[in-house]
Amino acid sequence: MRTDDRRRQILAEIKALGPVLPGSLVERSTRCQRTGCHCHANPPQLHGPYATWMHQERGRQVTKTLTHEQAERLRPLIAADRRLRELIRELEDLTVKELNAKDEPVPKGGKKTRLTRE
Repeated sequence: MRTDDRRRQILAEIKALGPVLPGSLVERSTRCQRTGCHCHANPPQLHGPYATWMHQERGRQVTKTLTHEQAERLRPLIAADRRLRELIRELEDLTVKELNAKDEPVPKGGKKTRLTRE
């Protein structure tokens, strides 16, 4: 497939994604502070599982406990964010590939460098 065609496909898919939400959904089980609780038994029977949404806000990790319904509403938004990041990465890779293909011949004695992603 040609680079321009793939670029158009990627942009169309990005346009169709809809709302996105960064972060992760995690199911957690916890222990409480009551010493006589079943979560401190041997073997422990932990409380939960509880759905939590973990994400970054102003450079800090934020964790929010959600209801099952909230978690189900957020799940497709988080999946869309992951897909968006994959598509952006692919667009960047296509651009680097294009730039490397368009490299002009290097004058005699010069050094040719290839662009790479860090």
